[in-house]
Amino acid sequence: MPSYLRPAVAPPVFRDDDGRVIKYGRRWADSPPEDSYSVDRNPERFAPLHTIADALIDHLLAEYDAEADDGLEVAADLIRPHPDVVRAVRIRSRDPACAALTFVFTGYPGILLHAGVLHDFFYPACGCEACDEEWSAGADDLEEQVLAVVTGNFRESISAGHRPWIDSETVFPNGSSSSQSRGEDVPPERLAAAVQALAGRTGAWAPAPRG
Repeated sequence: MPSYLRPAVAPPVFRDDDGRVIKYGRRWADSPPEDSYSVDRNPERFAPLHTIADALIDHLLAEYDAEADDGLEVAADLIRPHPDVVRAVRIRSRDPACAALTFVFTGYPGILLHAGVLHDFFYPACGCEACDEEWSAGADDLEEQVLAVVTGNFRESISAGHRPWIDSETVFPNGSSSSQSRGEDVPPERLAAAVQALAGRTGAWAPAPRG
């Protein structure tokens, strides 16, 4: 089966007031200047993330036994609603033991990825001048997360008790990433549905079967 290949992307170029190309991702050798925090300029630099998400969707549908639900209503998969959704696509494996993935395209532009039952990932993580993110780093993270989920390297769990904790772990080729959050921060009906969906699951979501 062919492996995923990132499509060719012509990155957008932005210039500062002096006409010099802004080198996003490597502007601050030390700490960013104080006036760069909470300032968000040139968000259009993240537009290639939409292209990457489209390529991932096409790859999943071509290579795996999966179906797509394409419509703004599937953006409701996000734990918290987003006010700027322009498109949403849910990819469902035909095997219910596999985690679903929902790609939510925002007008910012960016991508919100919902994986499994209780986890949202944001690309970019932050577009402010201080964080100095550039699109290709977000694309790397998005691709790694999606491919980890479909290959069975994503785990979710919810602890029992009056105040449950939500845990996740994603295993990547070069390491792993984990997170923990409070169950009380999730709408009660979503948490109850997630508990039912994860009942009896002790390991990761299953690898998606190939088509």
